[in-house]
Amino acid sequence: MLIMENIKFNEFDIDEYAIAELVPDHILESIFSYLNLRELRNCSLVCKSWYRILSDENNDVWRFHCMKRLAEEVLKSDLLSTLATYKAKLRAFLHAWNPYDCSRNIYVKPNGFTLHRNPVAQSTDACRGKIGFHQGRHAWEVIWEGPLGTVAVVGISTKEAQLQCQGYVGLLGSDDQSWGWNLVDNHLLHNGDTQGHYPLLNNCPKYQVGERIRVILDCEDNTLSFERNYEFLGVAFRGLPELKDTSGDECRRRISTARSLNPYVNW
Repeated sequence: MLIMENIKFNEFDIDEYAIAELVPDHILESIFSYLNLRELRNCSLVCKSWYRILSDENNDVWRFHCMKRLAEEVLKSDLLSTLATYKAKLRAFLHAWNPYDCSRNIYVKPNGFTLHRNPVAQSTDACRGKIGFHQGRHAWEVIWEGPLGTVAVVGISTKEAQLQCQGYVGLLGSDDQSWGWNLVDNHLLHNGDTQGHYPLLNNCPKYQVGERIRVILDCEDNTLSFERNYEFLGVAFRGLPELKDTSGDECRRRISTARSLNPYVNW
């Protein structure tokens, strides 16, 4: 139960300040804890005081939402150790793998961040992230904990890219809706063709299990790049399709074909 403290408002207070700014911080944090994320975003636009509270990414508001959404094992593990705040951990979870947008042979574990592929012979399977991007700059990390197999591709795709096919092929990059890097042979894949070796280094070592791959999507420059163990490997793809918002009647006409670029992995 929330107990509101007695706050006296005189005529001067009401004239000089918004009443919303006079509610004590700890009471506001308690109230905010009951709101969903969309409502919290709207609250941050109400006044400077509310914006200040919600900008603190380690306060009780974000701690509550983080504890509510994320499995305890994730918070105690090293999986999100590079993320310093509760809000950052929550943001990572909301952008993690989508259990409803993957091959039927893939299982997203309860922690939300780990994929498991069932050992089905002669099948290539993939999974997309929960949220796609059409503007801004974004990065996410992928770590393989087991053998790579015949193909192991990381990259991006639109919603139109398929998530399962027969045989062992580079599913990501097999059409014009996806772009990927095959970690097994260091080849870039797009539109069904090999786009050359990557990275452009002499005798470049192949991926070793446990190394961190960071995928970097720049929707402003329309490029896709990668890092390995925090070493930037250069731009892999240029000239990605511009996926811009539209407005008015044009938006209604194009809504069925609107696209965004999603994190994607297949093996």
